[in-house]
Formats: sequence, structure tokens, C-alpha cells
Amino acid sequence: MRRAGTALLAATACLAALPSAPAWAGTPGAAESPAVATAAVVPQCTGTAPIVCHADVPPGTYDVTAVLGGAGAGSTSVTAESRRTMLAATPTAAGQRLIRSFTVNVREPEGEPTGPSGSPGLDLAFGGAAPRLAGLKVTEVTEVTDATKAVPGRRHQLFLAGDSTVCDQLTAPYTGWGQQLPQFFRRGLSVANYADSGESSGSFLVDPRLFATMRPLIHPGDTVLIQFAHNDKQTTAADYRAHLGALLDGVRARGGEPVLVTPIVRRWFNDDGTLDNATALHINGLGVNLPAETRSLAAERGVPLIDLTALTKRLVEQLGPEGSKRLYLYDEARDNTHTSAHGATEFARLVLGELRAQRLVPAGVLR
Repeated sequence: MRRAGTALLAATACLAALPSAPAWAGTPGAAESPAVATAAVVPQCTGTAPIVCHADVPPGTYDVTAVLGGAGAGSTSVTAESRRTMLAATPTAAGQRLIRSFTVNVREPEGEPTGPSGSPGLDLAFGGAAPRLAGLKVTEVTEVTDATKAVPGRRHQLFLAGDSTVCDQLTAPYTGWGQQLPQFFRRGLSVANYADSGESSGSFLVDPRLFATMRPLIHPGDTVLIQFAHNDKQTTAADYRAHLGALLDGVRARGGEPVLVTPIVRRWFNDDGTLDNATALHINGLGVNLPAETRSLAAERGVPLIDLTALTKRLVEQLGPEGSKRLYLYDEARDNTHTSAHGATEFARLVLGELRAQRLVPAGVLR
């Protein structure tokens, strides 16, 4: 991979579907903070449905600005790297142009930290019912900061630590809620998803590819969401609290803002249509009520809590045994734990609601 040059270059994709570069393509944003240095890179694009674009860049933080629209009416969605949804389906009328911007975390591996590396650089796919792409700019963000204080203007990051229900799943239809979360943020915040399939609160701490890799990347002011329970099936209450406590301490030592998240429910109904049972609500094989322990620890340590167990329980029970199947992979694999793209999106909306209500991320980055 080559590193981007230091000069700002026009960065429009090189394919027939993209007409001449828009006027802004070669100029830095007027509101860009002096604490953030930028360098544009030139993506190469191919295809029409989807339009697939690649930028040969190293791991880092990148602002992406796309001009959507064309001669005909369109509907365009955007995914990045390992199936992360960056922009939901966005309609454009014939002749209309819309500018949409977002910030992408490029890392290796690009999906699950213990999974395959994926392709080097930044990959973007402009899909949807009728994708229309008129211009594209990818800009590297070099953050000027130090280990002791935040610098105004640096790109805020939202880190995720969790299991398969959170992670950037490689293969469809499996989709983690963290994979769907980026679509709800504008330019200025990137989601760095270090969740990994099969991890418990303890294994995430000891595998060097997980917390040990994520922790040094946390800067003051970054938010870190922590959700574990699905794989803590034989973890004692004391060990579970100790593991979560170690994660909290590690995040705080870096100046980050940890947030404890209780796990999404399993779709396991009682005859009366409720989920009030150990399987659904993560009471493990030792009788430990893991969400209750998480709630208690959050109160004890003064840490914000997103009670995703309660939120998803309410939603799943409202939909009922039949309607809730779409949230999970019941029809595809009789799987009542892992979510579909639809379910992951709905659960990500619940997380988003709490991020907004509790002001856990800067208001300006929310769509």
C-alpha cells in the first residue's frame, strides 16, 4: 500500500458514470480545524450496480464525501470495508445532486480482529435499487493530539468491544448491530468496531488482538461501548464483574469514556408471549444474571449504561413470536441469537437513541 501524499488533490472516481469533478473536489473545507491536517487520495471505481470504489491507503481515519445523483432518478446506499453500512438508501430525483459525508475507520483486519485481513486500503460500495454517483472525495485525516488531552477538531471515535452480536460480520446474512451503527453518523465520528465472534468478557481481555490492540488507539474523549454476556455461560459473578472492571479501568486510563451495554435478548419465548426466562435474558449456567450484574457495576462505578437487554426485550415482545423472526436469522438458520441486517439496524437504532438521550457522543455528528 502507498501512503497518501501531502498535497490536496482532486479526488473524483475514474469511470464513465462519474462526470466532471464538482467544484469543491480539490479544495479543503473552509471549516476544517487547524488541529486536523488532511491529504486527499484518488479512489478508483468500477461497475454500475453496485459501483465499487477503492482507495489505496494505509490504516487510519478518512473523511469521505460523495455526490449522489444523475440524469435519472436513483436510490443509493453505501457500505464500507467489511459490510459496514455508512449510508442508508438515499433517493435522488432526476437531475438532482446530494452531497453526503461520513468518516471511516480503516484498519487491518478490516472486519473482526481475529478474522481474515480483507483487502488493503479503503473499499466503498455504492449500491441500492438504482445507485447514482456523480463525484467522490476521500481525505486522510491526520490527528494532531497527545496522550494527555484532546485537541479541538480531532475526529471523535466510537469504539465497540463485544461479541458476534456486535461485530462486523464477514458473511451475509449475519450482521452485528455495530455493523449498522455508522449510517447514523455524519462526518466527524468514525466507528472502530473491535467486537469479535465467540468472545467473553474474559477472552476479550487476554487475546492480544483484541483489547490490547484497541486500548492504545483510544484518545481522550473517545466513547467505548462494552457489551459482553452471550459467551459468559460459565463465568462467575465475581469474575464477570472483575473482567468488566478491568475493561473500564483500561479505557479510563487512556482518557476514554466507557459505557456498559447489556446484551441483546435471545428470541426465546414463553407460552404467554414473554421473554422472561433464563435463555432470553442471559442468566447463565451458574445462575448469574449477567445483565443485572452489568447494571449493578455501572451504578457502582459511575459509568453510563445502555440497557439494551430491556430495550430489545420490549421490542421483541411487541413484535411477538412471528413478527420478531425478521430481527433474527430464524428463517435462514433457525437462529434466535444472531441478527439479520434488518434486526441489526433496528437494534442499532436503540443504541443510537441512548447515545443521543445520554449525550454520549457529540450532537453534531448525529444524522
